[in-house]
Amino acid sequence: MDVVHRTPVHSSTSINKLTGKNVYFKMENQQKTGAFKLRGASNKIAQLTDSEARRGVIAASAGNHAQGVAFAATKLGINSKIFMPEKTPNAKVQATKGYGAQIVLTGESFQEAYEAAMETQQKEDLVFVHPFDDPDVIAGQGTIALEMLQQEPSLDTIMVPVGGGGLISGIAIAAKHINPKIRIIGVQAKGASPAYNRFYRSGPSTVKTVSTIADGIAVKKPGIQTFPLIQQYVDDIVTVSDEDIALAMVYMLERRKSLLEGAGATAFAGLLAHGHRIPSKQCGVIVSGGNMDLSKMPMIQSLAQKNHLTCLA
Repeated sequence: MDVVHRTPVHSSTSINKLTGKNVYFKMENQQKTGAFKLRGASNKIAQLTDSEARRGVIAASAGNHAQGVAFAATKLGINSKIFMPEKTPNAKVQATKGYGAQIVLTGESFQEAYEAAMETQQKEDLVFVHPFDDPDVIAGQGTIALEMLQQEPSLDTIMVPVGGGGLISGIAIAAKHINPKIRIIGVQAKGASPAYNRFYRSGPSTVKTVSTIADGIAVKKPGIQTFPLIQQYVDDIVTVSDEDIALAMVYMLERRKSLLEGAGATAFAGLLAHGHRIPSKQCGVIVSGGNMDLSKMPMIQSLAQKNHLTCLA
């Protein structure tokens, strides 16, 4: 199924000087539907039997997985129903509708939308396409690492945003199959950091509430299937503040003319905030998505100005 783009890898002389590393951005914000999620969703949907396809698919998502499922399903003539949190940016809701899905807005976060979707899946006998906790989805996300290491074989580190863990699990497995010595570093928002907490046993592995501008990774608990993979293949996880994320977003828009959503800027924010202690010379950074709600830009700019790394603003 001809669905997924091979996205470019970009570098920047100014960012290399700033960080003291050669930095390579994998621009999944330039993927079809504007985010990496299409890879996992399309891989999962491509595996469906004819009888499963006739039943239709259902998913829960904060936005990007929703668009991936809708796009891939419509491409194959399959009906899709997507449950999204009530606070999902309107741009993502409208885009998902545009790709042909039926939308249901419910719940504060992904977890509530997920639970509602699971109830409906049982009642209507639809095929559930999980955004991260599924081997076919994880494998689809891993194609990012395969491409990236073909494009830049010298990478010694890859920094990856972490929500439920599907992206970093797929990238870590694929990358370490090619180069067992490569370091995989996860970056999670401080306001939604259950994977970090569990990885370092430093706090609750299921959080009651999430609060971050990186809505695409605002997950209350890591996946059942993904977390053991994170434990096995990921070398480190760090956290960043919303001010860090906002600064990375503004920097990339102003200096690189590239629009990133909060989750898409999180790995770069991790490099800016923690790069001084990351022993990398050839550092890959996953730009996971660019589906930004432009009405929030004034708030993003205000947050960025509060960051202590004012030399970047």
